[in-house]
Amino acid sequence: MHAPTPQAALHWQADCASRGLVVGCFRPPSVPDGISRLRLTARADLTARDLDHAARVIAGTAPPGARAGRE
Repeated sequence: MHAPTPQAALHWQADCASRGLVVGCFRPPSVPDGISRLRLTARADLTARDLDHAARVIAGTAPPGARAGRE
């Protein structure tokens, strides 16, 4: 999930955590400038309910300008 700025990625990560969803946060210099993002990792034991919760949290806390996908 791409965040519009490094600061937005940090806030997004914190907002997800406050709702019980742990996500990774990558921003420069770990990634190239302009490519701050959240990293989502799924496990085989997640239920449909878990995945629905994750999708709702990510979408509900996304900053303006956030987007899914690859470069």
